[in-house]
Amino acid sequence: MAEEQNGPQDRAVGEGLWEREQELRSAHQAVDKLCRDYAAGGLRIGELLVFFGAPGIGKTSVLEQLRRIAGARQDSTVLFARGSERQRKEPFRVLRQLLLPVLGGLDEDEREAVFGSWQNIVAPVVGLAPPSDEVERPDPQSVRDGLDFVITQLAPRRAPLVVIVDDLHAVDQESLTWLASFALRARELPVLLVFAYRDEFEDEARPLAAQIQERAARTHELLPLNPVSVAAIVQGEFAEADDGFCRQVWAVTAGRPYDTVALLREVRDQNLEPVEENSPRLRDLAAAARGEGRDYWLDKLGTNVLRFAWAAALLGTEIKEDVAAAISGQGPVQAAESIQVLRRKRVLTSQPDGRLEFVHPLIATSIYQSIPPAARTGMHGQAATVIENSGGSLIEAARHLLETHPGEGDDVMVRKLRRAAAENHAIGAPEAARRCLERALNEPPDEDDYAAEVLYELACASLLTDPEATANQLRRAIDTEDGLSPDLRVEAVFRLSEVIAHGGDLDGAAALCLDESEHAPEGPGRLRLLVAHLLYTALQRDEEDGPGRAARVRRLVAEVDPESEAARPVRALYAWDLTLQGGSTAEALRAAEDALVDGRLPGSLGWTNTTWNFELPALLGLCFAYNDELARAEKLFSSAILEFEIAGWSGGHRGFAYFLMGYARLRRGFLPEAEDFLRRGLRIADRMGADLPLTWNLVGALIDTLLARGRDHEAWETAVKYRFLPPYHQTALLLPDVATIYGKLLISRGEHAMAVEVLVETGTRLDRRGWRSTVHAPWAGYLAVAMAHQDVAAARKIGEDAVERAQESGSPSAIGTALRLAAEVWEGAHAVELLQEAVGLLGRSPASYEHAHALVDLGAALVGVGRSLEAAEHLYQGMDLAKHCGADGLEARAREVLSSAGLQPNRPAAPAKDSLNPNELAVARLAARALPPQRIAEELRLPLGLVKQRLAAVHRKLGAGAEGLADALGLLLDDPGQAD
Repeated sequence: MAEEQNGPQDRAVGEGLWEREQELRSAHQAVDKLCRDYAAGGLRIGELLVFFGAPGIGKTSVLEQLRRIAGARQDSTVLFARGSERQRKEPFRVLRQLLLPVLGGLDEDEREAVFGSWQNIVAPVVGLAPPSDEVERPDPQSVRDGLDFVITQLAPRRAPLVVIVDDLHAVDQESLTWLASFALRARELPVLLVFAYRDEFEDEARPLAAQIQERAARTHELLPLNPVSVAAIVQGEFAEADDGFCRQVWAVTAGRPYDTVALLREVRDQNLEPVEENSPRLRDLAAAARGEGRDYWLDKLGTNVLRFAWAAALLGTEIKEDVAAAISGQGPVQAAESIQVLRRKRVLTSQPDGRLEFVHPLIATSIYQSIPPAARTGMHGQAATVIENSGGSLIEAARHLLETHPGEGDDVMVRKLRRAAAENHAIGAPEAARRCLERALNEPPDEDDYAAEVLYELACASLLTDPEATANQLRRAIDTEDGLSPDLRVEAVFRLSEVIAHGGDLDGAAALCLDESEHAPEGPGRLRLLVAHLLYTALQRDEEDGPGRAARVRRLVAEVDPESEAARPVRALYAWDLTLQGGSTAEALRAAEDALVDGRLPGSLGWTNTTWNFELPALLGLCFAYNDELARAEKLFSSAILEFEIAGWSGGHRGFAYFLMGYARLRRGFLPEAEDFLRRGLRIADRMGADLPLTWNLVGALIDTLLARGRDHEAWETAVKYRFLPPYHQTALLLPDVATIYGKLLISRGEHAMAVEVLVETGTRLDRRGWRSTVHAPWAGYLAVAMAHQDVAAARKIGEDAVERAQESGSPSAIGTALRLAAEVWEGAHAVELLQEAVGLLGRSPASYEHAHALVDLGAALVGVGRSLEAAEHLYQGMDLAKHCGADGLEARAREVLSSAGLQPNRPAAPAKDSLNPNELAVARLAARALPPQRIAEELRLPLGLVKQRLAAVHRKLGAGAEGLADALGLLLDDPGQAD
């Protein structure tokens, strides 16, 4: 247990507190309940207890008693921290004070279990380790996610936890943000949270304070003491005090316990007789007792002692004696004498770890405010130097640098502030980094290029939190004449284009890159800007000359040096163009492979590489997903999730990775998994704001997933909630095509005329761009379905056109889906023929939901032509596969068709391996022996493409990956990893 954090244990519980019985009883009950429930096996027993009130009303005293209550027990761990107005700008300071003692006490095995994969992100935040080179700039949400993980692992190991934070209103913003979110999560853990604060939150912290108050199970507002209690306190100090004197003490202190005790101390120091005749002097003594002004403290402490007190007030909480001595210019002997006086005067006290702290936060505030302004700024500068020289962090020193006088052009100061900004970035505190860089600009740097670099760094500090500020600062850096080096200028322009694009203005981003590329010197930077221009143009919702841009990309592939840094990004863009043009799948996949190195992303296209960001690797993964190489796509997308997690990017980056993985799962037909990934991404997007391209992508894919699962009403409610309707996002290309999804949604609601209108417009727009991919936008197939309610002949013609479009790609899933949709506008034998062909093609593809849909449709069509016995097998297969996919609506439809045909709606379950045909089983047996696809193709003398198709069917039908094939097939292999 963390007994060392509990503070002194020498006072009886409740001693010295008046009119706080209800609050202390509540504290007792909360601690007793926590420990009792935990002893009974409870884990989800957390609670939040809040105390609030005016300054000096007794909150700190109540928390001290609560610490003693919990600390006196042997069955709990107490964690304590206190906010400090002087340390409010030091990020994560309160969390370090709270968590470092207990986390630092873990042994190696415990630490590994508690931190898990979050070691490199959370350990630097709580002060256990320096920032890791593997994590360049974790985003704030990732840090909070990591802290959530650590505390959920720590709580059961040190349970039950009593977590106490005093002066919550003065907690740094980074710690407060996490505490506010943890206040809700704490209910699921054996944790009692206790917060105390006064209503003095900064504006940016007020929403967090409101969240905390809403989540509190017990809330207590501490009220002023009544005259009887104040009289009892006075007479406890002065037995001979008369009633008139006691009433006046109550009147001048307004019943505040702190002011009452401080006033009585002044009365004793002045040897004032406690009688009513002396009451007029109490008001002046009360003002003096609050420490109002330098003269009061100088008179009380003397010059040397006051200077040490000033140094301590600068440092805030957990004051190191040697650091305060160095700031005040005192040697060890003189410092010890100062501390002795300050203890005797009840200004400072000692913590169990030997560090000093003020007896009450109000005393610290009073002494700090008594420092003359000129002396204060000078002492802050001295404090920064002393902290650095004593081995403290730049983060700790930086808050003092922020308080010094700007405008002196101090080069050393600028360098320190830039380094401090980098350290703040490394622990996921971009706002703190921004403060350092803004102060550096105010110095200011001597030369224009120096200022431009600081502006660039300042922009990067705001990149994840304030896009508008980022754009303004980047423009200032770019516009500084001769300010940035050519390479850094390209970097700044690229960052600016990224901010503009992620805000939805892809046209503006593309124009910026094109304009800069025309003025940039020949070389990698110019080529990078040109490729960025082509990328942003390709990602626009409405492109003026899609075929022309695609031709420029094609020419660039031929012109660029194949060994250059830009070669693979150009090839990735080319593969994307080929995919959306709907041409040969084989050609598009070859282009995608050319963008890789030995089947993997090259370093320049890494998910966390800032040279190109995540758009190009995402497009590469989508090339594989659109062209039936879903295993390849999922491997890329899972690596994106992992790399973003390791890098500490939990915001839009991870949200987009969840979208990509959700879409791949949707394409594969693993619908519950798809929904889970998409909802996770949507939770992130919801935190980021409304109407972002990411939100549109996620909502579109989620609606598509819900429709596939048969939850049409929920799909419509989702569309209404997110205003998923024309004109969609005004500028950004959305994936998959949202207009097609909206058309499908209208069809599900029976609004066929409106669906026709939407899908016709979609087809016209995409054809104008030269995009004929029926995977990206199967608009023609769904247009046929909608048109059938108006003009069957026209619908059939459109359906035939959709099949022809799909056949241009050669993709089994694309052709099979187009055939299935075309069959919906036919009846009788022709519908059966189309569906038989669709089932054959989809059975060779990884698109299991589409396969299940085609099987059920085929069964229904066969029943319609009187071939019920033949239909049964297709319906059973479709029903089983629909269940495997999580397509509840399709499964129910299969049962209805079976029942209507007089067939059993269920059949005895067969082993999964029995669903494989002989050809698939042969491939599966070899794959279970860890043979790669190329070796299997050689063994069976089959084309590699056919082997991959059969493997996809095997994994889909068995629901197992490569490692689980042997078990799924019931094979006993001595060494499954060894090929014969």
